[in-house]
Amino acid sequence: MSQHKLPRNIFQPEFESASRDKMQSLQDQRLVDIIGYVWERVPYYREKMEKAGVTPADIHSTDDLHKLPFTTKDDLRWTYPFGMFAVPRSEIVRIHSSSGTTGNPTVVGYTRDDLNLWTDLCARFITAVGVTPDDTAQISFGYGLFTGGFGLHYGMERVGASVVPASSGNTRRQIKLMQDFGTSVLICTPSYALYLADALADYGIDPSSLELKVGLFGGEPWSEQMRSHIENGLGIHATDNYGLSEIIGPGVSGECVVKDGMHISEDHFLPELINPDTMENVDPAAGETGELVITTLTKQALPMIRYRTKDLTTLNHTPCSCGRTTVRMEKVSARTDDMLIIRGVNIFPSQIESVLLKTDHVHPHYLITVDRVNKMDRIEVQVEVSEELFHDEMRRFQEHRTSLKSAIESTLGLSIDLKLVEPRTLARSEGKAQRVMDKREK
Repeated sequence: MSQHKLPRNIFQPEFESASRDKMQSLQDQRLVDIIGYVWERVPYYREKMEKAGVTPADIHSTDDLHKLPFTTKDDLRWTYPFGMFAVPRSEIVRIHSSSGTTGNPTVVGYTRDDLNLWTDLCARFITAVGVTPDDTAQISFGYGLFTGGFGLHYGMERVGASVVPASSGNTRRQIKLMQDFGTSVLICTPSYALYLADALADYGIDPSSLELKVGLFGGEPWSEQMRSHIENGLGIHATDNYGLSEIIGPGVSGECVVKDGMHISEDHFLPELINPDTMENVDPAAGETGELVITTLTKQALPMIRYRTKDLTTLNHTPCSCGRTTVRMEKVSARTDDMLIIRGVNIFPSQIESVLLKTDHVHPHYLITVDRVNKMDRIEVQVEVSEELFHDEMRRFQEHRTSLKSAIESTLGLSIDLKLVEPRTLARSEGKAQRVMDKREK
């Protein structure tokens, strides 16, 4: 007799639906505990705190968080490879690392308890978007030092879904796996989801012939307009989740079925927003955008105190209609280190994307190139448009270009060069999309 897989009890209402007072009390105690922990176990943190004139005795609750120094990716690079680990190497059971393309890579470690926590946190947001043991999940993230594939893999297994560890690349094979295995859940970057949607169209495959129903996408910022393109192109509900290796990997936050912000697991991560210029806190209640700063409250191997993520977002403390009360973060609108300064004007690629994806006949594939000509910065935007527009009469084509150029320049506050190109002209990405090429000499 066949036996059905039993659903896992992942939802934890005592944390995910806790009152604000109960969550505050838990965070207060865990913050005090983690500060004492890093003081004793991480000499680098103890030195940073001493320089800032603060000791564990000064930290009584989250109201004292502002007294603590920030941590940045540079701290991890300066202490490369294991200088910020809080446990001996004998207790480290997993090591991940960034690519290190701009210097020493950032190295992160996990104890066995850390890995169990990571699995549970991923299972939380996986369950929140409706994935069940009856689903088949295809993970098209790369497996390796990148944390994305592993986090979702073990989270899916904890939920009880069948996991297809496809890894990234080989798009034709990805589609065959979807067809043959009845994939209902797709996990990858949003840019690769767009790539797959294009590939289905190229191969003449109707998305409705597949069993896909939901996508869990992360690894790069993406807009609501891009969500619509993905949902239309793949015939799915596209959901967002957020994480970064230095904190734990995916699992810091994720959307629920309501898709109105990503629930942060506040019992493990203490979020705050700062103005990246003044380093002062901004008021989430006023809807202000700020740089997300996270303090890990329960991690053992690599605790992070006031880690500056460089990601810009807002925080919403109102309870969600799904029943969860944890604070929700908006989609990351931009990264402070993605900011381009063009002729004294600060711009973000997301500003350009927001205009492009609200425009008829424009496809969600673009490239921003910044160069310096005759000592003057110049920005060029190439964007793919529909075959219909590209082969339309010249007058209508130019009118569309002029209108789009004006809309972008109005948003940015500076002039640009705009090129409308044929579909499939720009390079596609099977991982994180490269949207910007800065060719200026540094």
